[in-house]
Amino acid sequence: MTSFPVLDLTPDELLTTTRTVRKRLDLTRDVPIELVRECLEIALQAPSGSNRQGWQWMVVTDRRLRAQLGEIYREEVEKYLGSRASAAKLFSGDPHRAPVQRRVGDSVAWLGEHMGEVPVLLIPCIRGSVELPGGNQAGLWGSLLPAVWSYSLAARARGLGTAWTTLHLEREAEVAELLGIPQGFHQGALMPTAYFTGETFKPAPREPIESVLHIDKW
Repeated sequence: MTSFPVLDLTPDELLTTTRTVRKRLDLTRDVPIELVRECLEIALQAPSGSNRQGWQWMVVTDRRLRAQLGEIYREEVEKYLGSRASAAKLFSGDPHRAPVQRRVGDSVAWLGEHMGEVPVLLIPCIRGSVELPGGNQAGLWGSLLPAVWSYSLAARARGLGTAWTTLHLEREAEVAELLGIPQGFHQGALMPTAYFTGETFKPAPREPIESVLHIDKW
């Protein structure tokens, strides 16, 4: 049973309104660690390959550590936004999608400047060999990422916003040393977590299902 208020959302409303939250993260309000634990307890109900449950969850609340992680993330965001892969540059020739992508890029830039100020930073980790396996890694990450998404859903239902970020992984070893993450555990994301502002979450525009659905044959 939850000890924190839960929003009155149907399963479909929860699934279609859990957005990436960047600019609307409330940097001024502390998040109780008990609330984070509650979200993680729900996340632990997610499936994992062979029921190994090889995940570990690094929760960072220390101001100094958050600032150091934030600086690493800021530097990687700066490189990313200057690259051809930048979200702001995608679909530049599409008059409908280009403005959306520019807003996404602006939002990424904002989070790059403020990641270290977010009250809770979560790094989900998965146990594996020291060197990641070659070829298809779906089995490894499929044993972690469903739980990370469950965490985001549980957080949304309790008035918290999250953003799924991975740019810090360019310096994964440096982050592991900073936080004491042992060898053999691979980081899957960096999830800023905070109360969100406003109540205007809604389904996002997506391409028509017909453009991505294949039945029986591609």
